[in-house]
Amino acid sequence: MASRTLYLVVAVAGIAAAAGAAWWLQRPASAPPAQEVAASNGNGRVVAVEVGRVRRMPLTDAAETVGSLRSRQSVVVRPEISGRITQLNFRDGERVRRGQLLVQLDDQLPRAQVQQAQAELSIARANHQRNGELVAQGFISRRSVDESAAALQVARAKLALADATAARLRILAPFDGITGIRVANVGDYVKDGADIVNVEDLDAVYVDFRLPERLQAKVRRGQTAQVSFDALPDVRYAATVQAINPRIDAEGRSVAVRACIDNRRLQLRPGMFARVTAVFGERPDARVVPEEAIVPQGQDAYVVRILPGGEPGTHVARRVRVKLGMRTPGFAEVLEGLEPGDVVATAGQQRVQGDGAVVRVVQLGQAGAEEGAAAPGAAASAPRPTLAAPAMAAPLPGANPCLAAMPDAPAAARRAPA
Repeated sequence: MASRTLYLVVAVAGIAAAAGAAWWLQRPASAPPAQEVAASNGNGRVVAVEVGRVRRMPLTDAAETVGSLRSRQSVVVRPEISGRITQLNFRDGERVRRGQLLVQLDDQLPRAQVQQAQAELSIARANHQRNGELVAQGFISRRSVDESAAALQVARAKLALADATAARLRILAPFDGITGIRVANVGDYVKDGADIVNVEDLDAVYVDFRLPERLQAKVRRGQTAQVSFDALPDVRYAATVQAINPRIDAEGRSVAVRACIDNRRLQLRPGMFARVTAVFGERPDARVVPEEAIVPQGQDAYVVRILPGGEPGTHVARRVRVKLGMRTPGFAEVLEGLEPGDVVATAGQQRVQGDGAVVRVVQLGQAGAEEGAAAPGAAASAPRPTLAAPAMAAPLPGANPCLAAMPDAPAAARRAPA
């Protein structure tokens, strides 16, 4: 009986202990302090942000691509008639002038044919003149005069054919240029169409490149492109856009563009690989913000501007809609919405909830210093160093051969500085 009573007491005590533990675990949490509630709800939350400053810098709207060089004029000298070479009036790599005799083929037989044709023409002319006198006196019929006139025309045609054949044996330079390395010598018998030497006009060279079709509305004749070469790493050249193919390449969805480079220094050669920067527009004093500050939302773009707070050392955030322009690596142009010197959030702005939110400006590493604004009102530090770009080739005095070939270019633009 006593043991049963003991068991009953122990069971009641265990049930009471279990009920107390369950109540303890399921009781409502105690209310936090008022300042903790303010710090964890809405605008009361203090968000740490990194900042950058709106500043002015030169900005260029450009696209980079690759291309290759071509001669402004290029021809391979080939004979139209087979024959033996008797003269080569040039040296390899020599400058030649338009109309200069380059190659002379053996013309003994054609010259003899010319002399024969001249003699036949003289006879035909004399016969026709004599027949004209005789028909006037009534000694011969009009038919004889017509036949002599036809014979005179045939004689003239034979002489013209002999002269043309002889002229084909003299190969002249079609334009001013530089000869290449010849592949024939004096005494060689060459067939019609055989290569002898190439002539290149290198006073100006063309750079052919392609741009995506989305840029075809931006490129215009007369625009400037900057061209650099792996073979000449220390200098860049200015090129002038001269032609744009009206047809879009259906396979690559690109438009072909040809620009011209003044090459009177003769440093560039056809076939060279070129790196082209096509320049569509330039703004020397554009307002820019760090690219990280842009918050896209649908078709619009926003930034979070950081303003001084009501108490010293405090800052508040304001969401500002901006209109963007050109972009460059690391920066975006702001056309509307901000002014130079304004401070914007570059990191942490996604956590800012609403206008007027209290924020804490922090500087991680050197991010703030590089942008010149660790906090509103802070002095800007020196910009980070950048690698020096290759120098631009100085223009040569005299007429620019590229602009001179563009009839619609202004006269002043065709003249290089003296």
